[in-house]
Amino acid sequence: MSYEYIITSTDGRVGIVQFNRPKALNALNRELMAELMAALDVFDADDDIGCMVITGNEKAFAAGADIKEMANAAPVDMLDNPFIDYWDRLRRIGKPVVAAVSGFALGGGCELAMACDMIIASETARFGQPEINLGIIPGAGGTQRMTLAVGKALAMEMVLNGRFLTAAEALQHGLINRVVPTELYLAEAIKFAAEIAARAPVALRLGKEAVNAVYEMPLQAGLAHERRLFYMLFSTEDQKEGMDAFINKRKPEWQGK
Repeated sequence: MSYEYIITSTDGRVGIVQFNRPKALNALNRELMAELMAALDVFDADDDIGCMVITGNEKAFAAGADIKEMANAAPVDMLDNPFIDYWDRLRRIGKPVVAAVSGFALGGGCELAMACDMIIASETARFGQPEINLGIIPGAGGTQRMTLAVGKALAMEMVLNGRFLTAAEALQHGLINRVVPTELYLAEAIKFAAEIAARAPVALRLGKEAVNAVYEMPLQAGLAHERRLFYMLFSTEDQKEGMDAFINKRKPEWQGK
C-alpha cells in the first residue's frame, strides 16, 4: 500500500511508521492520521509483526495538530470530525506500540506519543501541551494522560502555562522509558521493539491490556481483570512451551497460540 504522509517499513518482527511532513514539522492532519491508523491496523493483523514503532525525524516527532484545519471550525464541526477519534483508535491497537521521539512532541504530537505504550526519546526531545497559547486546551488526552504520568502540579503547569519538558525531565517524571543520543534514538527504539516482539505474542497482548486497565478500573476490578487474563493464558500453547523451555533450559519457540 502506498501512502502520501507516512513511510512504512519493517525490521525483522518490528513494523515501523515514519511521519513524512518534514516541512510542516510533521504536523498531524486528517490524512496523515488516517494513513497512520491504516498502517498500524495492517501491522496489527500481520502475524510476522510483534511490535510497532512510530517516529518522525530528528527535528520533530510531531509539532502538533495542523492548526489550519481547525482554525475556523465551529463546535459542531469538531464534533462531526473523526480526527480526534484516531488517538482513541491508537489506544485499541492490540500489539505494543513504541514512540521514538526526537525534537518537538507538542500538542497532538505529545498526545500521540503518550497514547503509545512506551516512549524512547533522544536527548533533544521536548514534550509539551501548548494549546493554551491558541486559546484552547488539549483535546486528545493531554490533560488526562499527562496528569496520570507526571502528577497534577506539573501537568497543571504544562497545560495552563505551556511549559515544555526536556527529555531528562520527562524521564525523571516517568513520562518516557529512556533517553539516548540523538543519532541513535531510532535504532535504539527499533532494538527495544525487537526485544519486545521476541516475546510470547498472546501474552504481549494480554499484558498490554492488563496494564491499560489501570487507567479504566478501580483497583479491585483491575486485580480481578488481571487474574482472568492470567488464567486465560494457561489455555495457550505458548504457556506450555514457555514453561517447558524454562524447565529444560532452552530457548522457547513461540507459536502465538
